Amino acid sequence: MSTAPRRTALDALHRSLGATMTDFAGWDMPLRYGSERDEHTAVRTRAGLFDLSHMGEITVTGPQAAALLDYALVGNIGGVGVGRARYTMICQADGGILDDLIVYRLQEQEYMVVANASNAQVVLDALTERAAGFEAEVRDDREAYALIAVQGPESPGILKSVTDADLDGLKYYAGLPGTVAGVPALIARTGYTGEDGFELFVAPGHAEQLWKALTEAGASVGLIPCGLSCRDTLRLEAGMPLYGNELTTALTPFDAGLGRVVKFKKEGDFVGREALRAAAGRAESAPPRKLVGLVAEGRRVPRAGMDVVAGGEVVGRVTSGAPSPTLGKPIAMAYVDAAHAAPGTEGVGVDIRGSHEPYEVVALPFYKRQK
Repeated sequence: MSTAPRRTALDALHRSLGATMTDFAGWDMPLRYGSERDEHTAVRTRAGLFDLSHMGEITVTGPQAAALLDYALVGNIGGVGVGRARYTMICQADGGILDDLIVYRLQEQEYMVVANASNAQVVLDALTERAAGFEAEVRDDREAYALIAVQGPESPGILKSVTDADLDGLKYYAGLPGTVAGVPALIARTGYTGEDGFELFVAPGHAEQLWKALTEAGASVGLIPCGLSCRDTLRLEAGMPLYGNELTTALTPFDAGLGRVVKFKKEGDFVGREALRAAAGRAESAPPRKLVGLVAEGRRVPRAGMDVVAGGEVVGRVTSGAPSPTLGKPIAMAYVDAAHAAPGTEGVGVDIRGSHEPYEVVALPFYKRQK
């Protein structure tokens, strides 16, 4: 028995804009409104507006909220200041990645954990289970929020025109409560595009009002609505991992080249500590496959799951691939053996349906915005 996909508070609006909808992690989401390339370019050069209401918000409150999160997650969450955010991960006892997360500290004893849509229930269940013995409450707030993102170089100007919140003082990975277009919102300077931008958490009943106000405010500088398809090419160019592609339960943060998120020095034990300590040791002595960028010399597009080859041997696997509108060539992220991971390594290709297409190995990210 299949269940009908969930719809965000902006569903009718997306359809009225002619969006092509797709099922994503059990949600009906806009894939694109018109041209994916135009949407991608708008975010890189002007601004784009996204509905990200499929993301999973979980609130953790109480006197031991920080202690619970320090135990449940790999990062030092107790060290995050009020009004700041941190990128972190939740791992299994064996060190495998359950999800990558952003945790916002809203108040001294209140945190918001934002999980990927596909893993929100898994994260909620794990946090609830790990909360045993802590004076803290884990609350499913997925129905409490709609999430609208405005991303791109024009986004600060657009947002400033509809809020009196201090955006200039709002650093990257920080969040503050404010009013946007007359709507109460948590304004976070975060995103998944490689550009400056903001994510606005609001009550679902306010989502349409906010979307329309931002659309109007951004019209003169070229803001357009953007779907999940261009969000994927934007994050790929920015070298940002996607759960299910670059991150899985089969990998530890050290395997993914993201060992920096694991904080062994924090007080107390945390789930996966021993396994992750061992993974860190292995990564030092015998580097695992390394996540690298690949840029095509030809026109054929690599896709997730394709083999990376060198000298007739399989030396890696593509995790994400797409045409890059910014570079004008197909690109991919792939885990490859350490011997073939150095930028500029010769003779590396991707097996695309039996044909070994030549690729250049490059350091990630493919694209970095000029600050």
